[in-house]
Amino acid sequence: MHPDLEQQQALARRLRELPHAAAQPYDWQEFRHRAERRPRHGIPGARAIAAVTVLVLTVVALWTRLGGWAPQSAQPQPDVAAAPAPGLHILDMERWLASLPSEPAVVRVGTRAAVMGLEDRIAQVDDLLSTERLQEAQPARLLALQRERSRLVGTLVQVRYAETLADESR
Repeated sequence: MHPDLEQQQALARRLRELPHAAAQPYDWQEFRHRAERRPRHGIPGARAIAAVTVLVLTVVALWTRLGGWAPQSAQPQPDVAAAPAPGLHILDMERWLASLPSEPAVVRVGTRAAVMGLEDRIAQVDDLLSTERLQEAQPARLLALQRERSRLVGTLVQVRYAETLADESR
C-alpha cells in the first residue's frame, strides 16, 4: 500500500475512537450563573476612591492655575525694616542694595524701567570715574562725579525700597 493511504487510515481509525457525545457548550443562563459564582477581584469601593481622587486633583489643579497657591521663593526676602536711612554712607546703601534680589518675583514696568535706568546711569558714572582717575583729572571733576554717583545710588535705594514695600503689601 501507499504510505499516504496508511496515514489516512490511521487517522480515520483514531477519529472513530473518539467519544461520540461531546460536551455541548452551555447556554446564557449557565454563563450568568457561573459568572455570579466567580469571586470578584479588586478593592471594594475602588471606583468611588478613584472618582474622589480625580475630583481632588482637579480642584487642586484649578486652584493653582487660578492663583490660589504661590510657591515660596527660594531667595530670602530682604528685611524692609533694615532699609538704610537717607543719611547713611554710600557703602551702607550699596550693601543694602546687594542684599536685595536682583529682580523681584513680580515687576512693574514703570519701577523696573526706573531701576534699570538708574543702574545704567550709575555704571556710566563709574566708567567716567575710572577714566578720570586714570587720566589724573582735576579733583573738582572727580568730586562732582562722586557726588553724582552718591545721589544716583541714594535714588536707587529709594526706588528699590518702595518696590520692596509694594511687594510686601501684596
